[in-house]
Amino acid sequence: MSEFIHIPPKSKIFGMFRLDSQRAAFGVIYKWLLPILLLPLLSTAAHSSEEYAGKTPEEKGLAITVEMDRRDTGWKDQQVDMTMVLRNRQGETSTRVMRARTLEVIGDGDKGYTLFDTPKDVEGTAFLSHTHATRPDDQWLYLPSLKRVKRIASANKSGPFMGSEFAYEDMSSQEVEKYTYRWLRDELLDGKDTFVIERYPVYKHSGYTRQIVWLDKEIYQPLKVAFYDRKNDILKTLTSHRYRKYRGKYYRADRMEMVNHQTGKSTTLTWKNYRFGGKLTDADFDQSVLKRGW
Repeated sequence: MSEFIHIPPKSKIFGMFRLDSQRAAFGVIYKWLLPILLLPLLSTAAHSSEEYAGKTPEEKGLAITVEMDRRDTGWKDQQVDMTMVLRNRQGETSTRVMRARTLEVIGDGDKGYTLFDTPKDVEGTAFLSHTHATRPDDQWLYLPSLKRVKRIASANKSGPFMGSEFAYEDMSSQEVEKYTYRWLRDELLDGKDTFVIERYPVYKHSGYTRQIVWLDKEIYQPLKVAFYDRKNDILKTLTSHRYRKYRGKYYRADRMEMVNHQTGKSTTLTWKNYRFGGKLTDADFDQSVLKRGW
């Protein structure tokens, strides 16, 4: 829950009433109201535990992921301003400013378009992604210096996106069908209750053997993802910070940081000015948009 019901201590409540009869009457009312006031908290706890009771780790991992997907369905389209900061092992940084928009596609993967605005050497570079649930994603990169569109081959999806610590496969929407799942445990992460779920890519040419996801039980959004390379060694970790709620139900992080443990490099993405319901259509995500621009 993002909102909490504050129940003041009994001493403060009863201090508002001077007569014993009033105290007794309020005590009865308070005793009757308490279960109602606590009901939202209790129902959330039940959803986080009892609903998944009796399931195998694989069934539980899948069920939790399906619930996460269900809660984030129905937003239709979104646009957002982004800043990408690349940091090398020595701590030196370079900054890129982008705009991105996404079209929700029910029954398949989402469509996304990203345009780089600055610095000058990447200005006009555009990335288009058509994610698919059960078949290889379609991705294209437009390089204005070459004035040509480059299709990203499936075998190259594990490569770095624009020199960052994000791979091309990380830039696709995370569809349920792309993985198999296994619940590992429940644990606290930075004071928040989480489900810890292991997932294995089922699509070809992934750069990862597996990923471990720490999913916030309250908002059903990932707080942390650990990525393991093809040798099953820890490769990098993604952490998401400062989730905000939009349109009353959809959570988006203000900042994401991907740290590469093998190279010492990192990439930070910050997001601002989310806009929903812009009436975007498939035409805003066809290949012609790469050269046409925003």
